[in-house]
Amino acid sequence: MKLATLRDGSRDGRLVVVSRDLTRASRVPHIARTLQAALDDWAHVAPRLADVAQMLETGAEPDERFHERDALSPLPRAYQWADGSAYVNHVELVRKARGAEMPASFWEDPLMYQGGSDSFLAPRGPIRMTDEAWGIDCEGEVAVIVDDVPMGADTETCRDAIKLVMLVNDVSLRGLIPAELGKGFGFFQSKPSSAFSPVAVSPDELGEAWDGGKLTLPLMVDLNGEAFGRANAGVDMTFDFPQLIAHAAKSRPLSAGTIIGSGTVSNKGPDGDPGKPVSEGGAGYSCIAEIRMIETIANGKPSTPFLRFGDTVRIEMKNADGHSIFGAIEQSVERT
Repeated sequence: MKLATLRDGSRDGRLVVVSRDLTRASRVPHIARTLQAALDDWAHVAPRLADVAQMLETGAEPDERFHERDALSPLPRAYQWADGSAYVNHVELVRKARGAEMPASFWEDPLMYQGGSDSFLAPRGPIRMTDEAWGIDCEGEVAVIVDDVPMGADTETCRDAIKLVMLVNDVSLRGLIPAELGKGFGFFQSKPSSAFSPVAVSPDELGEAWDGGKLTLPLMVDLNGEAFGRANAGVDMTFDFPQLIAHAAKSRPLSAGTIIGSGTVSNKGPDGDPGKPVSEGGAGYSCIAEIRMIETIANGKPSTPFLRFGDTVRIEMKNADGHSIFGAIEQSVERT
Protein backbone atom coordinates (compact mmCIF):
# COMPACT_ATOMS: atom_id res chain seq x y z
CA MET A 1 0.00 0.00 0.00
CA LYS A 2 0.93 3.62 -0.48
CA LEU A 3 0.21 6.27 2.14
CA ALA A 4 0.37 10.05 2.07
CA THR A 5 -0.44 13.00 4.30
CA LEU A 6 -2.47 15.85 2.83
CA ARG A 7 -2.70 19.41 4.10
CA ASP A 8 -5.77 20.13 6.17
CA GLY A 9 -4.69 23.14 8.22
CA SER A 10 -3.32 21.11 11.12
CA ARG A 11 0.32 20.40 11.95
CA ASP A 12 0.09 16.71 11.13
CA GLY A 13 -2.31 16.75 8.16
CA ARG A 14 -4.66 13.89 7.34
CA LEU A 15 -3.76 10.39 6.28
CA VAL A 16 -4.89 9.04 2.91
CA VAL A 17 -4.34 5.77 1.07
CA VAL A 18 -3.00 6.39 -2.44
CA SER A 19 -3.44 4.26 -5.55
CA ARG A 20 -0.43 2.48 -7.02
CA ASP A 21 -0.34 4.87 -9.99
CA LEU A 22 -0.41 7.89 -7.63
CA THR A 23 -3.53 9.36 -9.23
CA ARG A 24 -6.23 8.70 -6.63
CA ALA A 25 -6.55 8.77 -2.84
CA SER A 26 -9.03 7.63 -0.24
CA ARG A 27 -9.56 9.29 3.12
CA VAL A 28 -9.41 6.99 6.14
CA PRO A 29 -10.39 8.99 9.28
CA HIS A 30 -12.36 5.97 10.52
CA ILE A 31 -9.11 4.00 10.63
CA ALA A 32 -6.46 6.57 11.57
CA ARG A 33 -6.47 10.33 11.24
CA THR A 34 -2.68 10.66 10.87
CA LEU A 35 0.18 8.42 9.83
CA GLN A 36 1.68 8.58 13.31
CA ALA A 37 -1.62 7.38 14.78
CA ALA A 38 -1.53 4.46 12.35
CA LEU A 39 2.05 3.60 13.30
CA ASP A 40 1.18 3.70 17.00
CA ASP A 41 -1.20 0.78 16.45
CA TRP A 42 0.29 -0.68 13.28
CA ALA A 43 -0.50 -4.35 13.91
CA HIS A 44 -4.23 -3.60 13.99
CA VAL A 45 -4.39 -0.65 11.63
CA ALA A 46 -2.17 -1.84 8.77
CA PRO A 47 -4.47 -4.69 7.63
CA ARG A 48 -7.40 -2.27 7.47
CA LEU A 49 -5.36 0.22 5.44
CA ALA A 50 -4.28 -2.60 3.14
CA ASP A 51 -7.93 -3.50 2.57
CA VAL A 52 -8.66 0.09 1.59
CA ALA A 53 -5.68 0.02 -0.78
CA GLN A 54 -6.98 -3.11 -2.45
CA MET A 55 -10.50 -1.69 -2.83
CA LEU A 56 -9.03 1.53 -4.20
CA GLU A 57 -7.36 -0.45 -6.99
CA THR A 58 -10.60 -2.23 -7.89
CA GLY A 59 -12.76 0.90 -7.77
CA ALA A 60 -14.72 -0.29 -4.75
CA GLU A 61 -13.52 2.52 -2.48
CA PRO A 62 -14.58 6.19 -2.65
CA ASP A 63 -11.69 8.27 -3.92
CA GLU A 64 -10.52 11.73 -4.85
CA ARG A 65 -7.82 13.01 -7.20
CA PHE A 66 -4.37 12.82 -5.64
CA HIS A 67 -2.04 15.73 -6.32
CA GLU A 68 1.54 15.47 -5.11
CA ARG A 69 1.66 19.23 -4.66
CA ASP A 70 -0.95 18.92 -1.89
CA ALA A 71 1.10 16.43 0.11
CA LEU A 72 3.16 17.11 3.18
CA SER A 73 6.01 14.78 4.05
CA PRO A 74 4.31 11.49 5.05
CA LEU A 75 5.27 12.29 8.64
CA PRO A 76 5.23 16.11 8.77
CA ARG A 77 7.08 15.77 12.07
CA ALA A 78 8.40 12.67 13.78
CA TYR A 79 9.53 11.53 17.20
CA GLN A 80 12.94 10.71 15.77
CA TRP A 81 14.95 11.12 12.55
CA ALA A 82 18.31 9.34 12.54
CA ASP A 83 20.32 9.49 9.34
CA GLY A 84 23.02 6.97 8.62
CA SER A 85 25.83 7.07 6.09
CA ALA A 86 25.63 3.62 4.57
CA TYR A 87 27.46 4.44 1.34
CA VAL A 88 31.05 4.65 2.47
CA ASN A 89 32.12 5.88 -0.97
CA HIS A 90 30.19 9.08 -0.20
CA VAL A 91 31.77 9.37 3.25
CA GLU A 92 35.23 9.01 1.78
CA LEU A 93 34.65 11.69 -0.85
CA VAL A 94 33.10 14.33 1.39
CA ARG A 95 35.77 13.84 4.06
CA LYS A 96 38.44 14.37 1.43
CA ALA A 97 36.64 17.56 0.45
CA ARG A 98 37.23 18.99 3.92
CA GLY A 99 40.72 17.50 4.33
CA ALA A 100 39.76 14.77 6.79
CA GLU A 101 41.13 11.23 6.68
CA MET A 102 38.69 8.32 6.86
CA PRO A 103 39.33 5.81 9.66
CA ALA A 104 39.26 2.14 8.66
CA SER A 105 36.53 1.55 11.26
CA PHE A 106 34.05 3.40 9.00
CA TRP A 107 33.86 0.21 6.89
CA GLU A 108 32.76 -1.80 9.92
CA ASP A 109 30.69 0.55 12.08
CA PRO A 110 28.05 2.87 10.55
CA LEU A 111 28.06 6.62 10.96
CA MET A 112 24.78 8.14 12.16
CA TYR A 113 23.55 11.50 13.34
CA GLN A 114 20.26 12.52 14.95
CA GLY A 115 18.61 15.16 12.81
CA GLY A 116 15.89 17.65 13.56
CA SER A 117 12.49 16.04 13.19
CA ASP A 118 10.09 18.72 14.38
CA SER A 119 9.55 20.45 11.03
CA PHE A 120 10.05 18.44 7.85
CA LEU A 121 9.62 20.28 4.58
CA ALA A 122 6.83 19.41 2.16
CA PRO A 123 8.09 17.46 -0.88
CA ARG A 124 7.04 20.30 -3.19
CA GLY A 125 7.84 23.05 -0.70
CA PRO A 126 10.77 25.46 -1.09
CA ILE A 127 14.16 25.23 0.59
CA ARG A 128 14.37 28.65 2.24
CA MET A 129 17.82 29.85 3.27
CA THR A 130 19.36 33.17 4.28
CA ASP A 131 22.74 32.94 2.58
CA GLU A 132 24.06 31.07 -0.48
CA ALA A 133 27.51 31.19 1.14
CA TRP A 134 26.36 28.49 3.55
CA GLY A 135 26.94 25.97 0.73
CA ILE A 136 23.40 24.69 0.19
CA ASP A 137 23.45 21.08 -0.99
CA CYS A 138 20.88 18.38 -1.70
CA GLU A 139 21.37 14.78 -0.60
CA GLY A 140 19.23 12.12 -2.28
CA GLU A 141 18.57 9.19 0.03
CA VAL A 142 16.25 6.30 0.86
CA ALA A 143 14.61 6.15 4.29
CA VAL A 144 12.49 3.69 6.25
CA ILE A 145 9.90 4.12 8.99
CA VAL A 146 9.97 1.50 11.72
CA ASP A 147 7.61 0.06 14.30
CA ASP A 148 8.74 -0.15 17.93
CA VAL A 149 12.26 -1.60 18.15
CA PRO A 150 13.58 -2.84 21.52
CA MET A 151 16.99 -1.77 22.73
CA GLY A 152 19.69 -4.18 21.60
CA ALA A 153 17.52 -5.71 18.86
CA ASP A 154 19.28 -8.03 16.41
CA THR A 155 19.20 -7.43 12.67
CA GLU A 156 16.36 -9.90 12.02
CA THR A 157 14.15 -8.09 14.54
CA CYS A 158 15.12 -4.80 12.91
CA ARG A 159 14.32 -6.18 9.46
CA ASP A 160 10.81 -7.11 10.60
CA ALA A 161 10.34 -3.64 12.10
CA ILE A 162 10.56 -1.89 8.72
CA LYS A 163 7.01 -0.86 7.84
CA LEU A 164 7.32 1.87 5.21
CA VAL A 165 9.92 3.13 2.74
CA MET A 166 10.37 6.71 1.46
CA LEU A 167 12.82 8.96 -0.35
CA VAL A 168 14.43 11.97 1.30
CA ASN A 169 16.27 15.14 0.42
CA ASP A 170 18.57 15.61 3.40
CA VAL A 171 19.48 19.27 2.92
CA SER A 172 23.03 20.08 4.04
CA LEU A 173 24.90 23.35 4.47
CA ARG A 174 28.43 22.40 3.46
CA GLY A 175 29.91 25.75 4.39
CA LEU A 176 28.84 25.33 8.01
CA ILE A 177 29.84 21.69 8.48
CA PRO A 178 33.63 21.93 9.00
CA ALA A 179 33.52 24.47 11.84
CA GLU A 180 30.59 22.72 13.46
CA LEU A 181 32.22 19.28 13.39
CA GLY A 182 35.46 20.89 14.51
CA LYS A 183 33.80 21.56 17.85
CA GLY A 184 33.52 17.81 18.32
CA PHE A 185 29.81 17.85 19.03
CA GLY A 186 28.16 16.92 15.72
CA PHE A 187 25.77 18.50 13.22
CA PHE A 188 23.15 21.05 14.15
CA GLN A 189 23.06 24.33 12.19
CA SER A 190 24.52 22.58 9.15
CA LYS A 191 21.58 20.18 8.93
CA PRO A 192 18.32 22.11 8.42
CA SER A 193 14.91 20.58 7.77
CA SER A 194 14.71 17.64 5.36
CA ALA A 195 11.93 16.78 2.89
CA PHE A 196 10.48 13.32 2.26
CA SER A 197 8.71 11.91 -0.79
CA PRO A 198 4.96 12.58 -1.23
CA VAL A 199 4.20 8.90 -0.60
CA ALA A 200 5.48 6.28 1.84
CA VAL A 201 5.29 2.72 0.51
CA SER A 202 4.97 -0.62 2.25
CA PRO A 203 7.86 -2.97 1.36
CA ASP A 204 5.58 -5.48 -0.38
CA GLU A 205 4.85 -2.85 -3.07
CA LEU A 206 8.51 -2.84 -4.10
CA GLY A 207 8.62 -6.41 -5.41
CA GLU A 208 11.99 -7.93 -6.22
CA ALA A 209 13.71 -4.55 -5.91
CA TRP A 210 13.39 -4.86 -2.12
CA ASP A 211 15.29 -7.68 -0.43
CA GLY A 212 14.32 -6.78 3.13
CA GLY A 213 17.28 -4.50 3.65
CA LYS A 214 18.13 -2.73 0.41
CA LEU A 215 16.19 -1.12 -2.43
CA THR A 216 17.93 -1.93 -5.71
CA LEU A 217 16.75 0.75 -8.10
CA PRO A 218 18.35 3.93 -9.46
CA LEU A 219 17.72 7.11 -7.50
CA MET A 220 17.03 9.90 -9.99
CA VAL A 221 18.39 13.29 -8.97
CA ASP A 222 17.90 16.22 -11.36
CA LEU A 223 19.26 19.75 -10.98
CA ASN A 224 17.49 22.48 -12.94
CA GLY A 225 15.92 19.91 -15.24
CA GLU A 226 19.18 18.12 -16.08
CA ALA A 227 20.09 14.59 -14.99
CA PHE A 228 22.62 14.84 -12.16
CA GLY A 229 22.43 11.47 -10.39
CA ARG A 230 21.33 7.97 -11.31
CA ALA A 231 23.15 5.98 -8.62
CA ASN A 232 21.59 2.62 -7.75
CA ALA A 233 20.48 2.53 -4.12
CA GLY A 234 21.19 -1.20 -3.83
CA VAL A 235 24.79 -0.94 -5.05
CA ASP A 236 27.77 -0.02 -2.83
CA MET A 237 25.54 0.12 0.25
CA THR A 238 27.99 -1.00 2.91
CA PHE A 239 25.37 -1.20 5.68
CA ASP A 240 21.78 -2.21 4.92
CA PHE A 241 18.73 -0.90 6.78
CA PRO A 242 18.53 -3.70 9.39
CA GLN A 243 22.16 -2.96 10.28
CA LEU A 244 21.46 0.77 10.49
CA ILE A 245 18.40 0.21 12.68
CA ALA A 246 20.32 -2.14 14.97
CA HIS A 247 23.04 0.49 15.25
CA ALA A 248 20.46 3.11 16.28
CA ALA A 249 18.87 0.73 18.80
CA LYS A 250 22.13 -0.38 20.44
CA SER A 251 21.62 1.72 23.56
CA ARG A 252 18.00 2.85 23.32
CA PRO A 253 14.60 1.57 22.15
CA LEU A 254 13.17 3.16 19.02
CA SER A 255 9.57 4.32 19.08
CA ALA A 256 7.09 3.56 16.33
CA GLY A 257 7.43 6.26 13.71
CA THR A 258 11.19 6.59 13.98
CA ILE A 259 12.73 7.37 10.58
CA ILE A 260 16.10 5.89 9.61
CA GLY A 261 17.92 7.28 6.58
CA SER A 262 20.44 5.55 4.35
CA GLY A 263 22.68 8.54 3.84
CA THR A 264 23.52 9.88 0.38
CA VAL A 265 23.21 7.17 -2.28
CA SER A 266 26.61 6.85 -3.92
CA ASN A 267 28.14 4.44 -6.43
CA LYS A 268 31.76 3.88 -7.33
CA GLY A 269 32.79 3.71 -10.97
CA PRO A 270 33.27 0.31 -12.67
CA ASP A 271 37.00 0.36 -11.90
CA GLY A 272 36.55 1.35 -8.27
CA ASP A 273 37.07 5.03 -9.05
CA PRO A 274 34.75 7.76 -7.69
CA GLY A 275 32.52 7.54 -10.77
CA LYS A 276 31.63 9.87 -13.62
CA PRO A 277 28.88 12.43 -14.22
CA VAL A 278 25.70 11.30 -15.97
CA SER A 279 26.70 13.47 -18.94
CA GLU A 280 29.82 11.29 -19.35
CA GLY A 281 27.95 7.98 -19.09
CA GLY A 282 28.38 7.48 -15.35
CA ALA A 283 25.88 7.03 -12.54
CA GLY A 284 26.43 10.61 -11.45
CA TYR A 285 25.96 11.85 -7.92
CA SER A 286 23.21 12.33 -5.35
CA CYS A 287 24.78 15.46 -3.87
CA ILE A 288 26.89 18.32 -5.17
CA ALA A 289 29.72 17.79 -2.67
CA GLU A 290 30.77 14.60 -4.46
CA ILE A 291 31.24 16.12 -7.90
CA ARG A 292 33.08 19.07 -6.34
CA MET A 293 35.54 16.67 -4.72
CA ILE A 294 36.09 14.85 -8.01
CA GLU A 295 36.64 18.18 -9.76
CA THR A 296 39.16 19.12 -7.10
CA ILE A 297 41.07 15.87 -7.60
CA ALA A 298 41.11 16.36 -11.38
CA ASN A 299 41.60 20.11 -11.65
CA GLY A 300 42.83 21.36 -8.31
CA LYS A 301 39.57 23.16 -7.49
CA PRO A 302 35.81 22.61 -7.81
CA SER A 303 33.84 24.18 -10.64
CA THR A 304 30.27 23.08 -9.85
CA PRO A 305 28.62 25.57 -7.47
CA PHE A 306 26.43 24.59 -4.57
CA LEU A 307 22.73 25.41 -4.91
CA ARG A 308 21.82 29.01 -5.57
CA PHE A 309 18.57 30.88 -5.12
CA GLY A 310 16.28 29.90 -7.98
CA ASP A 311 17.78 26.44 -8.48
CA THR A 312 15.47 23.41 -8.48
CA VAL A 313 16.15 19.89 -7.20
CA ARG A 314 14.06 16.86 -8.16
CA ILE A 315 14.45 13.43 -6.53
CA GLU A 316 12.43 10.42 -7.71
CA MET A 317 12.60 6.65 -8.16
CA LYS A 318 10.84 4.62 -10.84
CA ASN A 319 10.04 0.93 -11.02
CA ALA A 320 11.07 -1.44 -13.80
CA ASP A 321 8.08 -0.27 -15.87
CA GLY A 322 9.12 3.36 -15.61
CA HIS A 323 6.38 4.41 -13.17
CA SER A 324 7.10 6.67 -10.22
CA ILE A 325 6.98 4.72 -6.96
CA PHE A 326 7.05 7.41 -4.28
CA GLY A 327 6.17 10.51 -6.26
CA ALA A 328 8.78 13.23 -6.64
CA ILE A 329 10.48 15.59 -4.24
CA GLU A 330 10.78 18.81 -6.23
CA GLN A 331 12.05 21.87 -4.42
CA SER A 332 13.27 25.31 -5.40
CA VAL A 333 15.83 27.21 -3.35
CA GLU A 334 14.49 30.55 -2.12
CA ARG A 335 15.89 33.42 -0.11
CA THR A 336 14.17 33.59 3.25
